[in-house]
Amino acid sequence: MTPPGAGGPPSIGEDDRDGAVQRLQEAYARGLLSHEELDDRLHRVLTATTPDGLDAALASLPQPPAPAAAAPPPVPDSAATLAAVTGRIRRRGAWRVPRTLTVASALGRVRLDLSRAVIEHPVVDIELQLGTGGVSITVPRDAVVELGGLHPGLRAPRYRPRRAARPGGPTIRISGVVGLGRLRVRHARW
Repeated sequence: MTPPGAGGPPSIGEDDRDGAVQRLQEAYARGLLSHEELDDRLHRVLTATTPDGLDAALASLPQPPAPAAAAPPPVPDSAATLAAVTGRIRRRGAWRVPRTLTVASALGRVRLDLSRAVIEHPVVDIELQLGTGGVSITVPRDAVVELGGLHPGLRAPRYRPRRAARPGGPTIRISGVVGLGRLRVRHARW
């Protein structure tokens, strides 16, 4: 009998798998992969059992840049796209929000946390293009949320505006189509 952790091939951690999925999503968003190739590679990543299986699914993609020690994050483009066929799209922490953000997902969940994000624009447009799966967006406490351009599918969005938003907060305009899932928007507590 082989003791655990000895002998067999190394296992894949959830962080490794999530990192591989994120690299594929970024390559698709930059136009490096077709829709069919993304679907095939995502399937290979999600079913891989060894690190070699992950490496094979990521073959021919540019290597991610090495993290810089003290370099500031790059200035965002005026528009960006987050896309996934399956799986989840998640952004949280201190990330730069572009002026226009398009989120496209056929089958996965989407979670965007803007509460600690760097929002450099007074108005941010988020366009949703979703099939199934829920969407949860956390906005800063002083943000104003507009849902005027949203076309909900079967379920109405859940959003309760704050009674008194402080002046000077960003305006978050959410538009697009939410298919079978539900949009939930909430303000951060602090």
